[in-house]
Amino acid sequence: MSKIYKLKIAIPVKKVKSFASAQSLKLSEKTYVKAKKAHGILTGIGNMSLFIARIIKETFSSQFEFKEFLWQCFKIGYKSLPLIAITGAIMGVVLTIQSRPALLRFGAVTLLPGMVAVSIIREIGPVITALICAGKIGSGIGAELGSMKVTEQIDAMEVSATNPFKYLVVTRVVAVILILPILVLFADASGLVGSWVGVNIKGSVNIVLFISQAFSSINFMDFIPALIKSFFFGAVIGIVGCYNGYNAGRGTESVGIAANSAVVISSLLVIVVDMIAVQITDML
Repeated sequence: MSKIYKLKIAIPVKKVKSFASAQSLKLSEKTYVKAKKAHGILTGIGNMSLFIARIIKETFSSQFEFKEFLWQCFKIGYKSLPLIAITGAIMGVVLTIQSRPALLRFGAVTLLPGMVAVSIIREIGPVITALICAGKIGSGIGAELGSMKVTEQIDAMEVSATNPFKYLVVTRVVAVILILPILVLFADASGLVGSWVGVNIKGSVNIVLFISQAFSSINFMDFIPALIKSFFFGAVIGIVGCYNGYNAGRGTESVGIAANSAVVISSLLVIVVDMIAVQITDML
C-alpha cells in the first residue's frame, strides 16, 4: 500500500515539475527576446550618437569638401523647388477654400488672408515641407549611400586614402540643414499665392490688398521659430538618411530597407521635433 501511495504522489509531482520547467523555459525565451530588443534599441541609440558626434567633428575639421557640398545643395534645393512650389500652392488653395465658409458665417471674411498666412508660416509650411523632403531627400540619400555600400564603393574610397565620411555624409547633412529653411520660405510664398488664388475663386481681391492684409497679422516673431525648427528638421532628415544608408547591409535588399527606414524614421522624428518646438515656443 505504501508503494502504491508513493507512486500516486510521485506522478503528479513529476507533472508539476515538467510544467514548471516548461513555463520557466517560456519565460526565459520571452525574457531573452525582450532583452535582445532592448539591446538593439540601446545599441542603435549609441551608434547614432557616435555618428552625430563624428559628423560634428568632421564638419569643423580642415579640408571641407566645398565642391561636393555645392553639388548637393543643387541636387537637394534646386531640384526640389517644383515639388515644393506645387505642394505649397495647393496647400494654400485648400486651406483657403476650407476656411472661408466658417469665417463667412461670422462675417469675418476679411480675416481670411491673415489667418491663412499665420497658419502657413508658423506651422503648415515648415512641417509639410519637411515631410516632403523626408520622402524625397531622405529616401534618396539612404538609397544612394546604401547602393554605394552594397557595391563596395565606400570601401574603395577608404582604400584610396579618401575620407568617405567627410565626402559623402558631412556634405549631405550640411546641405540639407542649410537648404531646408530656404525651401520652407519658398513653400510659404507659394502657399500665399495659392491662398490668393483660392480667395479669387469666389471673390475678387487685388493681390496687393491680399498681401497687405496677410502681413498685417504677421510679426517678425512668427518667422523666427519656424525658421529655427526648419534647421532641426533638416538635421533630422540628413542625419537619419545618411545613417541608414552608410550603415546598410551587404545584400541588395539593404538598399530598399535603408531608403524605407530613412523615410519612416525621419518623418516620425520631424513630428516629434515639431511637437517639442511648439511646446518651447508656447513657454516663451
